[in-house]
Amino acid sequence: MNEPAVSRPSGVGGAPPLMSIGEVLAQLRADFPDVTISKLRFLEAEGLVEPQRTAAGYRKYSWDDVARLRFVLTAQRDQYLPLRVIREQLARWDVDGEVPEGSRPALVAVGPDGEVPGRGAASVVESAQVRLDRAELVARSGLDGSTLGELERLGLVVSDPPGWYDGDALVIARAVAGLAGYGFQPRHLRGYRTAADREVGLFAQLVTPLVRQSDPAARARAAETARELVALSQQLHAALVRVGLRSTLGR
Repeated sequence: MNEPAVSRPSGVGGAPPLMSIGEVLAQLRADFPDVTISKLRFLEAEGLVEPQRTAAGYRKYSWDDVARLRFVLTAQRDQYLPLRVIREQLARWDVDGEVPEGSRPALVAVGPDGEVPGRGAASVVESAQVRLDRAELVARSGLDGSTLGELERLGLVVSDPPGWYDGDALVIARAVAGLAGYGFQPRHLRGYRTAADREVGLFAQLVTPLVRQSDPAARARAAETARELVALSQQLHAALVRVGLRSTLGR
């Protein structure tokens, strides 16, 4: 079934007008609240989109450019695809002339903490921007105060001065509350903290040289590298656990 055509404002001669990078950001922010101008510049530097340039050097984006950006951001958010794979898909788009399915915007229900139902903890948007006090964290996670205190003692949950908790703290607290329903106690989770610290050490070796550069594009590349490493780590961990449980399940 064909989708209804999207109404776009007409420019000179009836052609859709070109947009500035700020206007593109406004178009994307409704579906991707964490996107930034630095992110758009980074995707351009990686060759995923090629906006036109005015004589003065300002970027001008077409609606096709916006569609490409939607596809890239959707593939990263929903499928955790690395840029190499996304670039290959865009190359097929250029050859076939068909807009990838993932570039079509969709309206989704967003929870009070920025999460999209069905996408899990990885979809929490800009978790560092979430600010919860202790009472809010307890109420939203389902943990009791003593269990939260134990998680903090073990280093599983960390607050920012003067006692604020971010979105990741909420994700961790909710996960622990869920595991508690199966009989897990905070002391059983020390291994998660140890394993995470090992990964942080490995990933930091790759990301730190980029962070130290003054070039904004390098910092954007550092953030992108960290995002891909975390996504790949999650996939690897989940697969290893599934494989390990097969004998127990008799499969």
